[in-house]
Amino acid sequence: MKEKWISYPTILEGETVELIPLEKEHLEELFSAASDKELWALIPTDCSDKDLFYKSYEFALSERETGNQYPFVIRHKETGKLIGSTRFFEIYPADRKLEIGWTWITKEFWGTAINLECKLLLLTFCFDILKTNRVQLKTKDNNFRSRKAIEKIGGVFEGILRKDKVLIDGSTRNAAYYSILDDEWNVAKLKIETLIKEKQSTL
Repeated sequence: MKEKWISYPTILEGETVELIPLEKEHLEELFSAASDKELWALIPTDCSDKDLFYKSYEFALSERETGNQYPFVIRHKETGKLIGSTRFFEIYPADRKLEIGWTWITKEFWGTAINLECKLLLLTFCFDILKTNRVQLKTKDNNFRSRKAIEKIGGVFEGILRKDKVLIDGSTRNAAYYSILDDEWNVAKLKIETLIKEKQSTL
């Protein structure tokens, strides 16, 4: 069995959110948050579909057992509500690398500092605790909002992987790949912290 690089339960706590391990008992509330189809417009798997949602998130739970993924739910500390999800996957301890993805938050928190805070928590854990060499992020090549967001936090564009994934409707996705390396982390961290302060100052 693959080495489990991330111990269970790993919980990452920030100022406004807490990233806690996904559990089966979260699925009903999480699906309620995920059922807005607009959340998935530029994401390969449309988890506003109940069957796809449960299949995807039950698979994530099974992958945690093998060490291949580590899924989180995003809990809003003030309200206690689940407002989204994110995860580590493509986890390769021997190469000291992994990917952050499957990230979404409910529309009421779009444009706030919450996504940035989640990225700060995840990346800090990767570079300061796991001592990763590389953290990968990817998105659809035509998801320009996501690409711009990745670049703003210090993600370095590496290229387009063409026809990277076959989607449920049979079409294909081109993926834009980015990464942050260990020796780039201090600069990226400062960028994220600055962006969070800017978002908070506009509230």
